Amino acid sequence: MSRSRQPPLVTGISPNEGIPWTKVTIRGENLGTGPADLIGLTICGHNCLLTAEWMSASKIVCRVGQAKNDKGDIIVTTKSGGKGTSTVSFKLLKPEKIGILDQSAVWVDEMNYYDMRTDRNKGIPPLSLRPANPLGIEIEKGKFPQKDLEMLFPGMSADFTSENFSAAWYLIENHSNTSFEQLKMAITHLKRQANKKSEGSLAYVKGGLSTFFEAQDALSAIHQKLEADGTEKVEGSMTQKLENVLNRASNTADTLFQEVLGRKDKADSTRNALNVLQRFKFLFNLPLNIERNIQKGDYDVVINDYEKAKSLFGKTEVQVFKKYYAEVETRIEALRELLLEKLLETPSTLHDQKRYIRYLSDLHAPGDPAWQCIGAQHRWILQLMHGCREGCVRDLKAWRCKTPHRVAFVEKLTKLVLSQLPNFWKLWISYVNGSLFSETAEKSGHIERSKNVRQRQNDFKKMIQEVMQCLVKLVRGALLPLGAAEGGGRQLGGWEGKAELSGPWLAHVIQTLRLTYESLAALEIPNDLLQTIQDLVLDLRVRCVLVTLQHTAEDIKRLAEKEDWVVDSEGLTSLPCRFERCVVLSLQSLRGVLECKPGEASVFQHPKTQEEVCQLSINIMQVFIYCLEQLSTKPDADVDTAHLSVDVSSPDLFGSIHEDFSLTSEQRLLIVLSNCCYLERNTFLNIAEHFEKHNFQGIEKITQVSMASLKDLDQRLFESYIELKADPIVGSLEPGIYAGYFDWRDCLPPTGVRNYLKEALVNIIAVHAEVFTVSKDLVPRVLSRVVEAVSEELSRLMQCVSSFSRNGALQARLEICTLRDTVAAHLTLESRSSFKQALEALPQLSSGADRRLLEELLSRVKSGMHLQLACFQAAPPPAVKT
Repeated sequence: MSRSRQPPLVTGISPNEGIPWTKVTIRGENLGTGPADLIGLTICGHNCLLTAEWMSASKIVCRVGQAKNDKGDIIVTTKSGGKGTSTVSFKLLKPEKIGILDQSAVWVDEMNYYDMRTDRNKGIPPLSLRPANPLGIEIEKGKFPQKDLEMLFPGMSADFTSENFSAAWYLIENHSNTSFEQLKMAITHLKRQANKKSEGSLAYVKGGLSTFFEAQDALSAIHQKLEADGTEKVEGSMTQKLENVLNRASNTADTLFQEVLGRKDKADSTRNALNVLQRFKFLFNLPLNIERNIQKGDYDVVINDYEKAKSLFGKTEVQVFKKYYAEVETRIEALRELLLEKLLETPSTLHDQKRYIRYLSDLHAPGDPAWQCIGAQHRWILQLMHGCREGCVRDLKAWRCKTPHRVAFVEKLTKLVLSQLPNFWKLWISYVNGSLFSETAEKSGHIERSKNVRQRQNDFKKMIQEVMQCLVKLVRGALLPLGAAEGGGRQLGGWEGKAELSGPWLAHVIQTLRLTYESLAALEIPNDLLQTIQDLVLDLRVRCVLVTLQHTAEDIKRLAEKEDWVVDSEGLTSLPCRFERCVVLSLQSLRGVLECKPGEASVFQHPKTQEEVCQLSINIMQVFIYCLEQLSTKPDADVDTAHLSVDVSSPDLFGSIHEDFSLTSEQRLLIVLSNCCYLERNTFLNIAEHFEKHNFQGIEKITQVSMASLKDLDQRLFESYIELKADPIVGSLEPGIYAGYFDWRDCLPPTGVRNYLKEALVNIIAVHAEVFTVSKDLVPRVLSRVVEAVSEELSRLMQCVSSFSRNGALQARLEICTLRDTVAAHLTLESRSSFKQALEALPQLSSGADRRLLEELLSRVKSGMHLQLACFQAAPPPAVKT
């Protein structure tokens, strides 16, 4: 008879060794079509069919029995395939025999022990109270997605022990490919199992019915015996005696088995403890693991383990768990203190600060560590700023750098603020928007922080204000020692004894502070918090302007030392140009300071500043005017190397003027006068335009006062020069007229002008030459005043004569007319009036012969002195361009 299936083949067993009654799992091929198909199973020659549980055609579970051989094959026999073979073997270990009073490290598990003799549990699967395969056919898992099945059977389950068991779901999931014939076999198997269960229980009752009756009869007999017993009054009742016997038996049993039971209890407790240790080793090892991870810096691992332990054992009532969890909390508290200490350490980076704050928030640290960090950073910045000042003041004496010490201090201080404040501000922004905290910490602390947010904002605003005020006070103490006295600024001094900074260095400091302001404003710090820096910059700008103007005045004061007395073609030295250049360069150096950056106010917004700047500007002009005055009155001995240089285009009327010609006081007066004229016409006006270009206030006042001082100096110098030149000429007239006891009433007929007049003309010509050599423009002004003095003296002398003879009157008229006609180009109203008065003092010409003689003599004199008198001829007027 041929079989439809291949014989069974065992290819694996797990475990492959063990003591009797070890539970094993057999795997292979063709192990049967169902539990009914399995008719034989031997392991090492021992029949194990009684404990076998067919799972599928490739899997059987059973227990190993008391085998005869130590090692043998696993043979499976089925109806459909017959007796099979095995490619693996099982090794049976022989346990030592343990008496009831012998100690053993293993307690026999009796829960799954089955009486093989009575076979009373035949109706129940020997290895499980609930079969894994109730249909008894091979399970073939389908490929239907679990989610689709859940949607198809909402609220149901494929577990046949569940109250919501769905047979359709179970069949789809485990038998979607099973044939209809096999399903019929499964129904038969289910019915047989149900019948076996009911029949087994009923057969057990039927089989023991006689025993029940015997027990009932025995109990009735005992009851009757006890009722009939009358010895209780003499020897005690039978029940009492029986109780005593039972008590003694119980005590004896306790005595015999107390040690055994104690060892069992101890083994149970040890096993339970080991199970607990194994099951909860995470908690028991957590304190040590926390310490190790803290040492390695793995704070994230510590936090994750702590969160896990807290969720599992945070509310436990088990004492041992409480004890270990308390140890965990102790180490976590130490970690909180360590992280807080690291958080408050300075210096530290923003990244580390955020990391430690997040750790502390995840660990639910008390208080507000982020705010504590902000406060610590604030104190650290202030400490650094004061330390910077103290260090710079301490090194003040040893400073040898080209950069002034106070400028270097401001640069270092601003660099310090710009390196620390951005991270400080970003930390605050992160604190406000909650990015410092994790989601759980944010939720737990959100309410508390929302209550304090307004107070925190006010406190942080005060912190920023304090930093800004400290910066401003330190800079004021270094650069503005006089103004820093207000508000206790003197305490921030320590810079005494040092010269005040120059304008360029103050401008450099202003630029540094402006860049600092722009950098801080770029952080979106509110403008009201940065206003103190703006106020400081304004004060420094004002100070820079004042100091620059003061230093300009000092530089101009030293210009007199640079006067070389080299005159150009216009009668000017280099001094006016140097003066103008010095002022212009000074104003140009102030261009950046005077310029108003966004948000800045004008330097000249305060009237007091306008007044000071105006006064200093006037002082600059007056200092230069004073320099000119000093140069004009310089003694001759001080002019050792100064020379007069004449432009090649100007006619050299006197060959005696050469390169080695030393300047006289009169020549210096003339040069200074020429410079004064140029200043009045050009320089002062140009400087006023530059003042106006740089938005200086009070320019009209500056110009008016400067011009008035310049004109006063010019007038005084001019009068001094006229006095030096005109007085000798005027003083020589009277002695010259009456030389040789000349008498107007008794004199010879005139033949020409006398020597005194020629001498006076020569002296006037000398003055003309001297003035012309220096400045052509001064010639009319000087000669007109000299002519006025000479004509006034001549008129006085003529009016003092009591009477004239005919020859005397003719001689006087000849000399007066000669002088008048010679200097006609330089006559003024005063000199014309003087000449007229002089002529009116003379007798009138009585005859035409006298007139002809006078004209002839005048013509002869002019012809004889035409070369000398050529200088008095009026220059042709400049051609007018049309």
